[in-house]
Amino acid sequence: MSRPPLPPFNRETAIQKVRLAEDAWNSRDSSKVATAYTLDTKWRNRARFVSTRDEVEAFLSGKWVREIEYRLIKELWAFNENRIAVRYAYEWRDNSRNWFRSYGNENWEFSADGLMQNRHASINDLPIREQDRLFHWPLGRRPDGHPSLSDLGL
Repeated sequence: MSRPPLPPFNRETAIQKVRLAEDAWNSRDSSKVATAYTLDTKWRNRARFVSTRDEVEAFLSGKWVREIEYRLIKELWAFNENRIAVRYAYEWRDNSRNWFRSYGNENWEFSADGLMQNRHASINDLPIREQDRLFHWPLGRRPDGHPSLSDLGL
């Protein structure tokens, strides 16, 4: 199975890969998202380490139970050959209706078939008031006309 666009990346294909990842994560479908990773993928997500596609799926299933009304924007930071660096922010609430904006950076490394084999994520959570939310589209894919992180000053 391959997952285009494939490395080596140029600016256009790197941006496309980032948006496809954003769209998948905004679906909150852990089984669909997990198919973007190699069977033996290696992750560091905050202080948690994940080492298989099955572990990715389990991790994401738990994440989206805890992070309610999750909406994510990713933005290309840099790319080279089979690697992409992104910055991102996502908004979510917990089951007590406390809102957060989580800011992060990810480094991705892809196999020749376009599947992600390594993901290193650093993330910080900022409590926000509900009225300070910036991501208001209906759950699912971010509309094409919605402002980017840079447009929002994030």
